Amino acid sequence: MNPSIVGWAHTPFGRLDGTLEDLIVTVTRDAIANAGITAADVDGVWLGHFNSGLVSDGFPASLPIQAEQDLRWKPATRLENACASGSAALYSAATAIRAGEAKIALVIGAEKMTNKSTKDVGIALGGASYQREEAGKTFPEIFAMYAAAYFEAFGDHSGDLAMIAAKNHRNGVKNPLAHMRKDVGFDFCNTVSDKNPIVADPLRVTDCSLISDGAAAVILVADDVAADFERAVTFRSMAHVQDILPMSQRNLLGFEGPARAFATAFDKAGITATDLDFAEVHDCFTIAELLCYEAMGLAETGKGSDVIAAGTTFPDGDLPVNLSGGLKSKGHPVGATGVSMHVMAAMQLAGEAGELQKDGAELGCVFNMGGSGVANYCSVLERRN
Repeated sequence: MNPSIVGWAHTPFGRLDGTLEDLIVTVTRDAIANAGITAADVDGVWLGHFNSGLVSDGFPASLPIQAEQDLRWKPATRLENACASGSAALYSAATAIRAGEAKIALVIGAEKMTNKSTKDVGIALGGASYQREEAGKTFPEIFAMYAAAYFEAFGDHSGDLAMIAAKNHRNGVKNPLAHMRKDVGFDFCNTVSDKNPIVADPLRVTDCSLISDGAAAVILVADDVAADFERAVTFRSMAHVQDILPMSQRNLLGFEGPARAFATAFDKAGITATDLDFAEVHDCFTIAELLCYEAMGLAETGKGSDVIAAGTTFPDGDLPVNLSGGLKSKGHPVGATGVSMHVMAAMQLAGEAGELQKDGAELGCVFNMGGSGVANYCSVLERRN
């Protein structure tokens, strides 16, 4: 049986004071308290952290012990899978639970990014690309390759990307944890200007996610103890698909790794995308969210704009996407993102999402991606009790 999330914690995302250790300590204490357990109850710790030179902490697995001495002597591991490092930690903890090696797991995702310049952050993130062919490219340039290929095949969809950006910024206004809580409007997102220049043609500043600090954590428990907790959000299915790294060997229009992850998770759960009440997807760039619409089966390849025109993914649509504001507004502290997305989904399903809450949310989806569609994690979650 799949595990359940029974507690969580989440710092605000943004330019934060303090160190990576401070972020990890904060969410460790808060998640344990939120679940109503003690540190002694935890059987193991899994920490998602990309780093790639962003900070000098190259061995952070034991930092949670700084929060709770009763975590000392527990097994603890740091996981890395680019921008999906948080999900890598979560899925590894779930595997340990299913294998009977743990009953209660602490999963943390954390990243400290803003102490570096934008250029240096770009270099660090560039480590998640295929160095033999893609070294020196920034990730805006990597995803601009997706956008350019899409535009060449299906026409200029800059307006659709601007609609996605504007939607997610509006959603982020309601999220007290979001890095940028400002409705910048469609016209601003759709206009190249001094404040919204082209970063990598055809992507503009508003098509790119934010560089942020932040951390999130969840307490994951085995099925046979989930009923002991006040509320539990269960994984109906989990799918991890790892694709080949070089972009030159992939079909950019097919978004193949994400499509396989969605299809596998939906098949395991016995659903289609239209059964979902909401989804949190990896909008590192607006083109990624547009491609996700097609990858999850809401539209055929090249027809993602139909989803936008129908209003399907807006807050009042049939399948709201990124009610949290997504990476676009909430922010993208790389190692924290996968855990953050699962926290946002758990809050929705527990009815604890505040102004972000969708009435009657019973079934949700999380899609977290590492690199250029290489590491792909898709979860389908539902309320257990």
